[in-house]
Amino acid sequence: MKYYSTNKEVKEISLEEAVIKGLAADKGLFMPNKINRLPAEFFENIENLTFQEIAFEVAKAFFGEDVPHNDLKEIVYDTLSFDTPVVHVTDNIYSLELFHGPTLAFKDVGGRFMARLLGYFVRKKNDRQVNVLVATSGDTGSAVANGFLGVEGIHVYILYPKGKVSEIQEKQFTTLGRNITALEIDGCFDDCQALVKQAFLDKELNGKLFLTSANSINLARFLPQSFYYFWAYAQLKKIGKAENLVISVPSGNFGNLTAGLFAKEMGLPIKHFIAANNSNDIFYNYLQSSLFEPKASVCTIANAMDVGNPSNFARIMDLYNYNHSEVCRNISGATYNDSQIAAGVKELWNDSRYLLDPHGACGYLALKEQLQPDETGVFLETAHPAKFKETIDNILSSDIEIPLPLQEFMKGEKVSIGMSTEFEELKSYLMR
Repeated sequence: MKYYSTNKEVKEISLEEAVIKGLAADKGLFMPNKINRLPAEFFENIENLTFQEIAFEVAKAFFGEDVPHNDLKEIVYDTLSFDTPVVHVTDNIYSLELFHGPTLAFKDVGGRFMARLLGYFVRKKNDRQVNVLVATSGDTGSAVANGFLGVEGIHVYILYPKGKVSEIQEKQFTTLGRNITALEIDGCFDDCQALVKQAFLDKELNGKLFLTSANSINLARFLPQSFYYFWAYAQLKKIGKAENLVISVPSGNFGNLTAGLFAKEMGLPIKHFIAANNSNDIFYNYLQSSLFEPKASVCTIANAMDVGNPSNFARIMDLYNYNHSEVCRNISGATYNDSQIAAGVKELWNDSRYLLDPHGACGYLALKEQLQPDETGVFLETAHPAKFKETIDNILSSDIEIPLPLQEFMKGEKVSIGMSTEFEELKSYLMR
């Protein structure tokens, strides 16, 4: 399969090139030139398959023309060493808990899959070191760092906004060492993302270093996140609740939602998506007005969604041919401020003793407002609430328990390199 840029100013390239490049030379994001639909018999039997079996069939539709099936199966099965349960919350609303990987966040699957796929291509080429640049607002950094830790021939640089990620999130990528370097940027997430994009487009830097990204701008990072949607459908089909399925996705850079839209294009019977935003409401405003107007991000208690210029908007536009009506037919929007998010966390805990993280709270609130009586709703609970312990404790006047994997990260010593938002400082450091 070939991959084209959303800006359509460069020629189509192979999967290997798209994964290694990350961002197209014309500043666009790579898209497959076709989306393969899965056969009807796959969906007829999906509830009897394991998570790994489902993911392998989906991966073959995405990557099977470019990676031998035996190698692809090894990558998928090595990535997915855990199941992702669907948990009933209230009425017809279900939580899909995506925090059962090593860093207790949904991005573990994308991070681990990409590390293994990129490692596979690097071993094939057997040439100079690959340098991965990643901007993070929280969970991407930890998932990518842990996914790539110790992968031969690859060094990862995590760019994160100083003082704008939780302590646990920060410890998950600043304590690892080895082939992981944390760069603490004195700015916001959008500054970090801008620095990464500048680095990819700087000819001198790319002439010296082999650069790629593991953000959701890289198709190998966001596409595997579609596995979750198929798994959720399978679990609901088992209990006769898969009709009229609406999925609410906490949305920041929109990689997770885009993966769900791809799943629908592959034939997964999802009726509708909700993009649940915090106060960074750029996409919500687009749905209302048809105008996409990026702006500086604002800090919220749902910090992983603090994105003022979501990169994957370009993929959504391309998928629906820049047709605002078609986007609105498939996606509705919602936006919540910090006090509303906190109220949602408190309400569900008091009513059902279900503990939300701030991001999942946005997804839950959107379903509660928009779900119709004949629909079944699923919201994505994207990270373990303990990753935001201070926030949750303040909301509930509690002292929630920190799971053992997170406790282990907290024991490590933070090591990071402070930087400004000036690109020349980053460039000088990388070329040293």
